[in-house]
Amino acid sequence: MIEILVAIRVVAYRELLRFVQEKSRLISSFAMPLLFLVIFGAGFTRTIGPMAPGVDFVQFIYPGIIAMTVLMNSVMSGLSVVWDREFGFLKEILVAPIARSGIVLGKAAGAAMVAVMQGSIMLVLAPLVGVSLTPLLVLKLIPLLVVISMSLSGMGLLVASRMRSQQGFQLVVQLIIFPLIFLSGVFFPVNNVPTWLEIASKLNPLTYAVDAVRQLFLAGYVDAAIGVTVFGHTMTVLQDVLVVAVFGFALLLLATWSFEKQE
Repeated sequence: MIEILVAIRVVAYRELLRFVQEKSRLISSFAMPLLFLVIFGAGFTRTIGPMAPGVDFVQFIYPGIIAMTVLMNSVMSGLSVVWDREFGFLKEILVAPIARSGIVLGKAAGAAMVAVMQGSIMLVLAPLVGVSLTPLLVLKLIPLLVVISMSLSGMGLLVASRMRSQQGFQLVVQLIIFPLIFLSGVFFPVNNVPTWLEIASKLNPLTYAVDAVRQLFLAGYVDAAIGVTVFGHTMTVLQDVLVVAVFGFALLLLATWSFEKQE
């Protein structure tokens, strides 16, 4: 157990150190979320109108943009695995007397720290979009983002365990990320869509991550109209987190198994 904890700490610290040293990665990670927020917000706010009493379109998508930022950075964390494999560093880690679970959890923990940092920086935009930000909200948001990031990073690690080139990984991840984003309810309520699209959205784990973040930001405004309803029941934050955590646990187990089989 101690060996696994040491492995997690070392691998996570290396991931965090690489992120701090790559200033371009910090800047580019905000480009797409900010683009979505500005262009979609400016383009659709007047056309769509209020999403709920007291909630306009920009306020509606803002929590989803934060969840989207965490998703993109969590899944892309698998790129470091492919990079390590190409340059031989991964082999050095794998021959070390540590469990594969320690390596996977270390990568996931490092990705979580990076994603939470990037998601938290997006909070500076809250006053600009009319969303109130309190210390209590931030204290609730950070552990939520950790759970979301740890869970979704398992997806990136699972894909990376099967990839041998950075180009191949980026192509596959893009094919995964964009459907997840557009089916997650970031840009529209998942209850007010055609039946087939509603089913697809509610099978998407990111839908529950977006809903959990949205409920924290828009407490008192989220109801069945803009929330996520499953079998007639409107999901709570705790239930959303439970769905994401179970999904993430399964992904991390699969990623660990895949590493053991592939290497």
